[in-house]
Amino acid sequence: MIRKLLMEKVHHVIEEYTSRSQSDYESDKVRRKKASCEERHAEIVKVDATGKVLRITQESNETQTILYDVHYKYLIKQGALLYLEEEVENRRAVFYNDKMYEDGEIQIQREESVEEEVSVTHEEGERVTYRYDRLSAVQYAERWWNSYNPAFKKFENDCTNYISQCLHAGDAPMRGYPTKGKGWWMRNQNWSYSWTVANSLRWYIPNSTIGLRGRLVDDPKELKLGDVICYDFEGDGRFDHTTIVTGKDAAGDPLVNAHTFNSRMRYWKYEDSTAYTPNMKYRFFTIVDDR
Repeated sequence: MIRKLLMEKVHHVIEEYTSRSQSDYESDKVRRKKASCEERHAEIVKVDATGKVLRITQESNETQTILYDVHYKYLIKQGALLYLEEEVENRRAVFYNDKMYEDGEIQIQREESVEEEVSVTHEEGERVTYRYDRLSAVQYAERWWNSYNPAFKKFENDCTNYISQCLHAGDAPMRGYPTKGKGWWMRNQNWSYSWTVANSLRWYIPNSTIGLRGRLVDDPKELKLGDVICYDFEGDGRFDHTTIVTGKDAAGDPLVNAHTFNSRMRYWKYEDSTAYTPNMKYRFFTIVDDR
């Protein structure tokens, strides 16, 4: 009964996404996603979704709390281009006497602030020269966008850990071990701040002069596949999220993959995210290698 009610709710959201008219009952997220598509002359032509119940907690004889995922697939048409965008919502619903009276996307807590500055110096013997294999980085991003490589530790806020793995799959060399505030690395269940913390990676990439490093660009259209976008959702100067460019839309704007808010081929602006605020700021980094 509960699973049926959850899927009825999901199918109602699907109808909102594909409806050409705007309803007063549309969620804010649906309105912003449709507005974002309209702004770039794109249209959601089809939506599929599958739900998965993760945990049911019996709070009392009458009350149950349900944690569940919804995997959305959006077929988007933009001019002559058709592409598939995917995202997974982590949701929480509360039922009282088998009636849903609360349901919403689970909000991810912001990363803890790391006050220690990450050192970009290196030591003799560290591998620092490389050629960035963009194809391998994107292939890794596609392989693991909605799952977790068991060779690496998984985090609740996993976005930057995932992006670091993608960059390393593109042959960017780790360096700085074993000092957490130095370099960019993960080894033996230990890691540097820059490997896992969005604000640290955002600082590290443009300031590193060897190994993994990048150049800040103003226009997202300048980014190539395998490049990185950093997000400051609140606009307070502390960056919260990191994505990797895995495609381009018909206008040449980036489409990105990410963890935490697991998604693939998502339009880079994140205007449809529950974390979105009007103050959101971005930094665009193109990865530089030794070619």
